[in-house]
Amino acid sequence: MKEFVLIFRTSANADFKPTTEQAQQMITGWMNWMSGIESSGKLANRGTRLGISNSKVVKANNVVTNGPFTEIKEFINGFIIVKADSIDEAVAIAKQCPMVAGGGGNVEVRPAVSPDDNS
Repeated sequence: MKEFVLIFRTSANADFKPTTEQAQQMITGWMNWMSGIESSGKLANRGTRLGISNSKVVKANNVVTNGPFTEIKEFINGFIIVKADSIDEAVAIAKQCPMVAGGGGNVEVRPAVSPDDNS
């Protein structure tokens, strides 16, 4: 099996203020999805969520800007690493992600490669 990184992307939406019930449904959906991946033996790394505020971007010539949200409309919200036999299988896993199924986000699927692999 190969490893694939699922990168969760979302757009900043200051107007989105879910109710307590909606937030709980989102959390439950996410936990169920992750549990399904784990119970199938496909979860290689639980990854982590990434903060939005108080972020910085370091560029050439020692230029430091506030987080990526100032320059782009979409940002990386987190990632996990899954095991799959093919990119198609990893995509099938990503299609079940609550961010995709419920709208409001997307999942980028990339193969994890070894240091000597330049693909």
